[in-house]
Amino acid sequence: MTPADIAASCGLTGYACDGEGIGGLLKSRFEDFRVEEVGRTPALDGKGRFTVVKVTLTNWETNRFVGKLARKLGISKNRIWFSGTKDKRAITTQLLVVDAPQNKVASIDMPDVEIEVLGRSHQKLGFGDHNSNRFTITVRGCADSDGSPLEAKDAIARVNAIFENMEVRLGAGKFPNWIGPQRFGATRPVTPVVGRSVIADDWKGAVDAYLGMPGIYQQPEVVQFRQIWRDSEDVEKCLEVIPKHLGFERDMLQHLSKKPEDWVGAFRKLPNNLQLMMVHSLQSEAFNRIIASRLQAGLTLSEPIEGDVVGLVQDNGKIDMAKLVEVDSDILTRIARNCKRGRLAVTAALPGGESAYSNSQPGEIEKQVLAEMGLIEEDWQVKGIPRLTSKGSRRALTVSFSEFSVEEAGGVEADHLGGRYADGPREGEVWHPDGCSLRLRFALPSGTYATILMREFMRAPLTQY
Repeated sequence: MTPADIAASCGLTGYACDGEGIGGLLKSRFEDFRVEEVGRTPALDGKGRFTVVKVTLTNWETNRFVGKLARKLGISKNRIWFSGTKDKRAITTQLLVVDAPQNKVASIDMPDVEIEVLGRSHQKLGFGDHNSNRFTITVRGCADSDGSPLEAKDAIARVNAIFENMEVRLGAGKFPNWIGPQRFGATRPVTPVVGRSVIADDWKGAVDAYLGMPGIYQQPEVVQFRQIWRDSEDVEKCLEVIPKHLGFERDMLQHLSKKPEDWVGAFRKLPNNLQLMMVHSLQSEAFNRIIASRLQAGLTLSEPIEGDVVGLVQDNGKIDMAKLVEVDSDILTRIARNCKRGRLAVTAALPGGESAYSNSQPGEIEKQVLAEMGLIEEDWQVKGIPRLTSKGSRRALTVSFSEFSVEEAGGVEADHLGGRYADGPREGEVWHPDGCSLRLRFALPSGTYATILMREFMRAPLTQY
């Protein structure tokens, strides 16, 4: 498996427009990737049951932090609510609502964690409740496609050229709404594989894939652990060698140690939102493949054609699923005008049990993608864990970004950039230690991937994001 194979398995093929990328490496250090959640704070009330906090995390994946916090508070992780998962190798700021006493939450001390108690509330947070995320991202080692280093003025010119070309192709401040590699796993795209087993109620297959599927550029002890599971499925032997940081895998194995053959119980050891992500990732793969197919067919992503389904764009950038319209010749001109103004957006399927597909060109593309994936007859009913059943949905083909800027970033001593940078480019990668560093700033609606916008500018293997 190569980085190109992984991109293809996620449906991430092609770009919005022509252009020369800047290559480069993201997340050379934690400070190079900053994310701040932007949205409403739950209404505060001194008599509220829940504690509202703002947390700033350095190098913490959201689900793992929530699990650790829950254990320290002595509560279930399902009694902590948050609006979105954030990148691990980053500095991230977001709100949490915690079902625990305020003074107990305030007393928590964890490494690389800042907790600011905002007050009490009667309200929880739902996934995706925030409006947007504000990003400050530094890309280091910018390089030409042949690996030679780029100077800042040339790299900035390339970014601006792609920015302008996307504007011509898609409209002002828009880019393809691909679903990013972190949904799938940039070095081990396991989630859609698990998702296939989930919708088939094949719980052993789901656990097998999560524990044993190999990836690329994995640590030797991780490779060994997954190999032992694939070869033997020996729970006790795997528990002896499992690396400490594979906490979810350990939880699964410990459950199987107590209850052999309880595969659905082992799968339930994953956090609820991660269980759901397995199904969502399979839907996401299909959505990405639909975008790629439209681009390959020369179809627009932002201007509607007959048979397209368009949706009303809400203030938070999301599509109002209650107000979807299929475009016909009588309304095409009016719909196109509102798409151009950003009031409406062309959508594609996130397939599910109630999804319907027209006989138009857009509908045929969706059906062809699902047929090639072996999902056209799937009913998406999950009997083992019914809440994972999916009716299906739709997602805008393009999304807006705002507050965009690009500038040269200052240099940093090599010994502060981590081992990934010190090791140099791997075979096939497009970055150079002597290349310039650029800092990009922008804001995106919730549920949109910064790495996807960066991918348009960098045009590099997924292992560089």
